Amino acid sequence: MGYRVINGKLHLVGDFPAYNKVEKNKGNKNTGSFEDILNKKINNNESFVISNHAAERLKQRNISFNEADMKSINEGINKAEEKGSKESLILYKDTALITSIKNRTIITAVDKESSKGNVFTNVDSVVIL
Repeated sequence: MGYRVINGKLHLVGDFPAYNKVEKNKGNKNTGSFEDILNKKINNNESFVISNHAAERLKQRNISFNEADMKSINEGINKAEEKGSKESLILYKDTALITSIKNRTIITAVDKESSKGNVFTNVDSVVIL
């Protein structure tokens, strides 16, 4: 079970209405009106997921983000996506976030102290916020 950030607020994956609706319609690709498809695409740019691993790291390292922080991180993901990035290192305040841009998922989080001496591999871009 992961976490999803929608409009800057953190939710468990099963806690937001669109999730249950998508699961019901998953088998039939032709369901939904143009408006539904458009809204889904628009909302995709307003949300991202925090993996269980990343959520654990954030908790262990006492890293917390408020709603404004989440919106800034989402904007960073959108910028990386616009440039064609697939895997990105997002530097936000004193935190490094390894992010799958394609899946809009934060894979792990490292604070400034824990990142000393680390090497981040398999990233094709860096977003500095």
